[in-house]
Amino acid sequence: MNPIALFFYHLRRTLNAISALLARKWGAGFYLYLAGLFTVLAIADTTFLHFTANMKQGAFDMMVRYRLVVPKPDRDIVIVDINEASLAAMAKEYGRWPWPRQVLGEFVEQIEKQHPQAVVFDILFSDPDVYNADSDAYFDAAIAGTSNTFFPMMRLDPADDALSQVEPGMIPGVVALDQEARTDATVAVVLPYFNSVMKGGRIGLHNIYPDADGITRQYPVYRDDYGWKMPSLPLRVAQQLNFPQPVAQQVLLNWRGPPFTYHSVSFSDVYADLGSKTRKRPADEFTGKIVIIGSTAPSLFDIKSTPLSRMHPGVEILATAIDNFKHDDYLRFPDARIIYFLLTLAFIWATAWVFYRNIVRDKIDRLFGMSQFILIGISYASINLSTTYIDLTGPVALGLAYFTIARLYALATVKALADNAVRIAHLRDGEMRGVLMLIRINSQAAAMNDKIREKVRLGMEESGSTARSVDIIKGTQQGLWGLFEDTLAISWMCPPGDDEARKNIARDVEAAERSVGPLLRKYSVISDSDVACFVHEGVIARGEQARDSWRALFAATVLHWNETRQEKS
Repeated sequence: MNPIALFFYHLRRTLNAISALLARKWGAGFYLYLAGLFTVLAIADTTFLHFTANMKQGAFDMMVRYRLVVPKPDRDIVIVDINEASLAAMAKEYGRWPWPRQVLGEFVEQIEKQHPQAVVFDILFSDPDVYNADSDAYFDAAIAGTSNTFFPMMRLDPADDALSQVEPGMIPGVVALDQEARTDATVAVVLPYFNSVMKGGRIGLHNIYPDADGITRQYPVYRDDYGWKMPSLPLRVAQQLNFPQPVAQQVLLNWRGPPFTYHSVSFSDVYADLGSKTRKRPADEFTGKIVIIGSTAPSLFDIKSTPLSRMHPGVEILATAIDNFKHDDYLRFPDARIIYFLLTLAFIWATAWVFYRNIVRDKIDRLFGMSQFILIGISYASINLSTTYIDLTGPVALGLAYFTIARLYALATVKALADNAVRIAHLRDGEMRGVLMLIRINSQAAAMNDKIREKVRLGMEESGSTARSVDIIKGTQQGLWGLFEDTLAISWMCPPGDDEARKNIARDVEAAERSVGPLLRKYSVISDSDVACFVHEGVIARGEQARDSWRALFAATVLHWNETRQEKS
C-alpha cells in the first residue's frame, strides 16, 4: 500500500473511532444538548452580546442594494449642487470656497421670486466673514425677507456641555419633552451666526450618526438632551410644511437609490442664468419646490458611507430624510426582540427534534432549507412591499449555525447511530427471534437510481405497523455481492415465545408483499412479474455476536430460497 493510501486508511479508521466514541457518549441526545446550548447563546445574544447585529446590518444593506421595488425620489425636491464644476467656475470671480455670502444672498433673493416651497441650506454658517462684513450684512438682510428658509445647527460632543453657555430653551424650536427638563443645563452646539436666522427660528440639527461599522442607515428625528427636544433639520422642515412627523427618535432611511438620484442642478449654472439679462432656464424652475443648497464636491468633505455607496454626498442623505418625512414612508423597524428570540428557539428546537427522531436526511435538509428560505423571503418582501422592515437575520443565522453543527454530527455518527436490526440486537439483553425478508428485483428490468431506491426503501418502511429495518443492496459492489443487485432486505425481531409479536410480523410480511409491486410501479421501475420474495427466520444472539447471527441468517435465507426455487423447478 502506498503512503498516501495508507495515510487515508488510518485517517478513516481514526475518524470512525471518534465517531463511535461520540455516538456512545452522547447518542441522539446530542441534538437536544446542542439545542440547550444554543438557547443559552440566543438569550445572551438578545440581552447583551448582540453578536448578530453586524449580520443584521449586512443583510439589510444587501436587501436595500438589490431590492426590486425602489421608491422614486420626490420630483419636487431639487438639489442646487455646489459641485466641483461650480467651485471651478465661481473661482474666477469669487475665489475658492467659501464664497462671499452676498453670492448666496443674491441667489436666495432671485429664486424666492419663483416662490419655492422651502429653501434648505446644508451649509453651516457658524462664523462671520471678518474680511467682508458688508457681504454678511447683505446675506442677513436677504434672509430676513424670507419665511421659508431653513438652516442647520451642529451638536457638539456632550462631554463639552459644561463649557457651553447655551441653554436648550434659548434655541428656537427646542421644546421641553416633559416637566423634568433641566432648566440649568447647557448644551455644546454651533448655532447659525446671523440674527435673521435665529429670529426666523427655522433651524435644526444636521448631525448624522453612523452605526458602529461606520455606515449611515438611520437619520435622527430629534435629540433628547436633558429632557429637551432638539429637532433635526428635516423635522423642522416637516413641522413648518405640515408634513407627517415621526414619533420615533430616529428612523431607518428608505433610500431612493444610489448617489445623484435626486434631481440636481449646478449652482454656478443657475447663478449665472439668474444674473443674465437673457435667461435660458425656465422661469418657474423652482416654483413649489423644496430647494436644498448643498455640496457633492469631495473636496468639501461632506461625504458619508451608506448601504448604497461608500461615498454618498451628505446633501443627498438630507434630501432622502426630507423625502421620507414628507411621504411618511421611512422604514419602521419594530423592536420585536422577544418575538425574534422565540422564533429562533422554535426553529432550533424543531430542527433538534427532527434530528433526534432520526427523520430521513433528505427530508431534514429540505425542510430546513425551505424554512430558512421563507424567513429570508419574508425579510426581503417586507423591504420591497412595505415600510416595515422585518429583520429575521438573527433566527436565520443561529438556526443555520445549529443546523451545520447538527448535520456534521449526524454525518460523523450515521453508522454508529443507525437504527438498524444489527445495532438493536447488539443493545438487547438475551436472545431474540429474527425474521428476514428478501425481495429480489429483476436486474434486467430495473431502472432504479439512488433517489428512487431511497423512495422505495422509505415506502417499505411505512408498509407495516411493527418496527423493522429496511435496507437495499444497490448492486454497485463487484464480485459476489453484485449477485444481489437491487435486493430489499427487511428484518424484524421479537422475543422468543411472543406469539402476538410473531402474528404482527406475519401481517407485516403480507403487507410488504402486497405493497412492493404497486410501490415499484408508482416510480415506473418494473412490473409485478419482476419481483420475488422469500422469508426466513432464526435465532439472533445478543451483544457482539449479533453481527455474526445476522450474517448467518442472511446466508441461511439465501440458501433456503435457492433450495425452494430448485424444488419448484
